[in-house]
Amino acid sequence: MVWAAGMARAARRIATAAALGGGGLTALGATAYGLLIAEGLLARKAIGQPHGLDGPQADGMYGAYPGVPLRMVMLGDSTSVGLGVTGPASTPGVLLANGLAAVAERPVRLLVAGKSGTPSAFLDEQVDVALAMAPDLAVIFVGANDIITQTPPAVAVRHLAKAVRRLRESGAEVVVGTCPDLGTVRPIAQPLRWVTRRWSRQLAAAQTVAVVDAGGRTVAFADVLGPEFATNPAEMFGPDRFHPSDRGYAQAAYAVLPSVCAALGLWPEPRPARGEALQPIYLAAATAAEEPGTEVTATRVDGRATGLHGKWASLFRRRLGEAVNDT
Repeated sequence: MVWAAGMARAARRIATAAALGGGGLTALGATAYGLLIAEGLLARKAIGQPHGLDGPQADGMYGAYPGVPLRMVMLGDSTSVGLGVTGPASTPGVLLANGLAAVAERPVRLLVAGKSGTPSAFLDEQVDVALAMAPDLAVIFVGANDIITQTPPAVAVRHLAKAVRRLRESGAEVVVGTCPDLGTVRPIAQPLRWVTRRWSRQLAAAQTVAVVDAGGRTVAFADVLGPEFATNPAEMFGPDRFHPSDRGYAQAAYAVLPSVCAALGLWPEPRPARGEALQPIYLAAATAAEEPGTEVTATRVDGRATGLHGKWASLFRRRLGEAVNDT
């Protein structure tokens, strides 16, 4: 597909620039920023901050099961803390912790190190907090603030890759929910909405390349996990029309849960199917950026991790209650 090839090229350029220390692609270019700044200011005013900056306090033990607790940490931006939900039970961290406890039949100790407004450049200090816990699992939701702050994609990706490597070197499994598509946010008008959609998906694809290379796995948030956000915005978005509602956060958490369980060896890895289930990492990243809920993880083909066009990756569309390929 032409779109996939173009997205793959963009992901490759961003990832290469990140590895070399460059800035990579910018979202719009200087002239476009000048043309769209007025719309951006109007969108920011329309979105506002009715929820404040702090999510509900959600740290604690979840799951009434015997055994040694699994240690889980949430890192990232406002979506990692559940900004705007009605209570702790509706935060993605608690939803994931309860789901993981049920699958593992062990309690889960949750630490939320994420902070509203965090771009990828600030993940380092969150990782410091996480490592003090010696987590078994780290879940990262990040990317939207890199777009809002106009951070060059390669810079954002470089910081994310560093965070994933530090966590993996400590022994933690890492699952990253990639940058959501800000083009679904209704207060953002055209042409800014189209531009933010393009950059969101380019950043998500580049995040996937970097995370898989660093030893983690990703789950694509794309248009924040499905057409429901476009067709039922009043139900899936909160009052600020920017952050998800309780129902929206639940949909995101339950899309990530099977990958979280698989990362810890609690969920069977589906057999790679024919066709698009196995792809070079750049193409896999581009495909996932357009397919909400798609997991990308490293794999081997004929015993080899790398092929003619780079590392091999598997794409899975996991669902609760079953482990199947989306083919």
